[in-house]
Amino acid sequence: MTTKVVGAHPDGTTVQKLPKSKADLFISFSLLALQGFGGVLAIVQRELVEKKRWLTREEFLDDWAVAQILPGPNVVNLSLMIGDRYFGFAGALAALAGMLVFPLVIVLALAALMGSVADAPAVQGALRGMGAVAAGLIAATGIKLIAALKGNPMGWTVCWSLAVLSFVAIALLRLPLVAVLFGVGSLACIWAYRQLGVSQPAKGAM
Repeated sequence: MTTKVVGAHPDGTTVQKLPKSKADLFISFSLLALQGFGGVLAIVQRELVEKKRWLTREEFLDDWAVAQILPGPNVVNLSLMIGDRYFGFAGALAALAGMLVFPLVIVLALAALMGSVADAPAVQGALRGMGAVAAGLIAATGIKLIAALKGNPMGWTVCWSLAVLSFVAIALLRLPLVAVLFGVGSLACIWAYRQLGVSQPAKGAM
């Protein structure tokens, strides 16, 4: 079984595909990792949601939120979650291997090559340019995912308020990420729990 009916995708269809095998997981995450130079969030969203359709936008937002609060790189956490969801522990290992094997080889090779040219103005300029592109990719992905918040149980206004509060706390006030995560994140969890309780009244009241 390789498809199932789920919520709407960005193109309006309702068919979600599933990974065919552990080898499919390994190859897919290997190709994803080889594309993720800087703007990995944009690449992950495009590949897993728009191209492969392993996740809807709503599922991607939920999984990415969990991946962010876990220790370690976000995309690695996400690969483990997806691999485990479809093929258990072996699937998690296959996805993790795909995310790490080829990038590790490339990084080691680049580290050896960069040792002698790291201080060159041309190299430093290229790195700054890639940083600007990565920032643009992340911003564009965030804008594309805004539509998925419309069905969030917290409500559109609250979602925007929490997003602005997080931006102010990190970008302007420069508060530690951990403090913002537990502070704003706790508020979001409490409000979401309350809203879910309101929308799903106790069975005894029915």
